[in-house]
Amino acid sequence: MGRAPPVPSGTGVRGGVVSKTAASGQILNSKTGNELYLIGGSFGLREFTQIRYDVHKLHGKVDPALKEKLKPSTVTLESEYEKLEKSNLDNWENIRGPSLWEDSRTVQKQRREALRLKKSD
Repeated sequence: MGRAPPVPSGTGVRGGVVSKTAASGQILNSKTGNELYLIGGSFGLREFTQIRYDVHKLHGKVDPALKEKLKPSTVTLESEYEKLEKSNLDNWENIRGPSLWEDSRTVQKQRREALRLKKSD
């Protein structure tokens, strides 16, 4: 006689005999446990995320003075153009920053001294 066809895995049958785990209902319990874990995890994640946003909403109050400062200003292209027209763009001086090997404080002192001498002339 021929052999029995292979049994798909996960059916609880080994060689035509029902295994002990299938007979005792542990497969059903593990499936139910996994489903509960999945559903409970989804619910818990949603609740904890909501708590996070609720706390942020409560503690996220901003000082009115700071809120006024952060309010977007109504700067127009025309107002910026007027500022540029008022500034003197013909008399400018190229100021270089200190090199890596130079001390910035000494360079600043030298520039201030040079500027003071230039103004006194």
